[in-house]
Amino acid sequence: MESLVTRAGLWFVALLFAIFMYVNAVDAPFAIHMGVFGLAALAGLVISLRKPDYKALATGGAALPDQSRYDDDLIRTGVILATFWGCVGFLVGLYIALQLAFPALNLGLEWTTFGRLRPLHTSAVIFAFGGTALITTSFYIVQRTCRARLALPGVARFVFWGYQLFIALAATGYLLGVTQSKEYAEPEWYVDLWLTLVWVAYLAVFVGTILKRKEPHIYVANWFFLSFILTVAMLHLVNNAVVPVSLFGSKSYPVWGGVQGALVQWWYGHNAVGFFLTAGFLGMMYYFVPKQAERPVYSYRLSIVHFWGLIFLYIWAGPHHLHYTALPDWAQTLGMVFSIMLWMPSWGGMINGLMTLNGAWDKVRTDPIIRMMVLSVAFYGMSTFEGPMMSIKSVNSLSHYTDWTIGHVHSGALGWNGMITFSAIYYLAPRLWGRERMYSLRMINWHFWLATLGIVFYASAMWVTGIMEGLMWREYGSDGYLLYSFVETVAAKFPMYLLRAFGGVLYLSGALIMAFNVWQTIAGKLRQEEPLRQAAYDPNADRPLAAAPAE
Repeated sequence: MESLVTRAGLWFVALLFAIFMYVNAVDAPFAIHMGVFGLAALAGLVISLRKPDYKALATGGAALPDQSRYDDDLIRTGVILATFWGCVGFLVGLYIALQLAFPALNLGLEWTTFGRLRPLHTSAVIFAFGGTALITTSFYIVQRTCRARLALPGVARFVFWGYQLFIALAATGYLLGVTQSKEYAEPEWYVDLWLTLVWVAYLAVFVGTILKRKEPHIYVANWFFLSFILTVAMLHLVNNAVVPVSLFGSKSYPVWGGVQGALVQWWYGHNAVGFFLTAGFLGMMYYFVPKQAERPVYSYRLSIVHFWGLIFLYIWAGPHHLHYTALPDWAQTLGMVFSIMLWMPSWGGMINGLMTLNGAWDKVRTDPIIRMMVLSVAFYGMSTFEGPMMSIKSVNSLSHYTDWTIGHVHSGALGWNGMITFSAIYYLAPRLWGRERMYSLRMINWHFWLATLGIVFYASAMWVTGIMEGLMWREYGSDGYLLYSFVETVAAKFPMYLLRAFGGVLYLSGALIMAFNVWQTIAGKLRQEEPLRQAAYDPNADRPLAAAPAE
């Protein structure tokens, strides 16, 4: 009873605070966000008083696996929300891809322009889909590898739902056009403060669970998750250092400006890729690939070398985004050198993931989840080859500011991050809801091929158009003037934009199939299917083989 009163009291105080800030707001975006925060506080107050049965809501009253050992309620919700956010993010990405080919799709409204929807798309797939998947899988993995329930369960729930509130605040801010106007279009200062509070709580839960572990060894996946949590916190605090104009308004001014601001931005931007989109997802790889393959990690020693090499080298690579700018030449060269050095630990991790399938390669033929994992690790290797190559100054002079960069980013995001997350969801769903297997393995196979073809169409179209774009930009006539105008390069890219959108349609279709498959699995349904591969009937198969002819 005491804990109920405490929870209700905290929600009531949060509601009063939101009302106070709303009343004193000096601009519309701030007022709207305080309204969103107030609705979230009101929902928390009502839920804390009513105490609904989440298990019954999630399963329709079906029996769940034993809950005495691990706390999986949040993880079930995370699987559902990660699936939902993925479909939303891919849909917005497809729409803005079509906007580039058909500008009329901007609709003439300020809220539906490419400039508003582009940061909405990137944040939906990176922070909503990817971030929710990372929090969900890290909570699942740290419990299993430590043989301990989540520490601070109340704080863990605050982390999960607080992060979802951050997603809602950031998304509405993008549509309202209120950001810090940087490359990654960071949300407003008060949204950043909220995320900081959530992230500190996330660190407390994760470290607390490791400290109460019953397993003496800390598995390597937890090292990757821990580096992801700590480094993202540092990046977030430094990059988003701003001075608010008013405590009751959304406008603020950044602390960093000029060349220093650009360097801090790309120190943040590239390491967001390195630690949010790489280290965190490597934590997934090092747990789910061995579990699905039913094989131990190929080399645990190599995984430790992979970890320390990656986190030491990645933090220095950001300046390679600023070649041929006002940044000092030595800093540009430093970023390039460390980027090239990243080949070694990155490929060590790729080799470790692929070689884990030693003795289980036949499962690639019969298990579509393993097939997805293998492709994700392969894309990790390809992206970590292409990235350092593009950091070399002579290559960068052609690729920079072109769609080649877009192709590189999406081959990594769709191939590596997307595929490993899809396979993690397919691994978790039947186990969390106590099902024999996913509703349909055939649908997983369809998802695999649709996603693979989608990536091929998307990335190859952007590679072709990017190289074409770079070559057209540097083409001079005999009179010394540029041969092509910027508009001519845009017009030349139109067919490739259509191919990119077609790839997006395929990728989104696969995600929607996954959403249906997860939904049916949760509902407890099982599609009757033949094996994914069945040997053809041979009437002579029962006969002994003829003896080899004598030489």
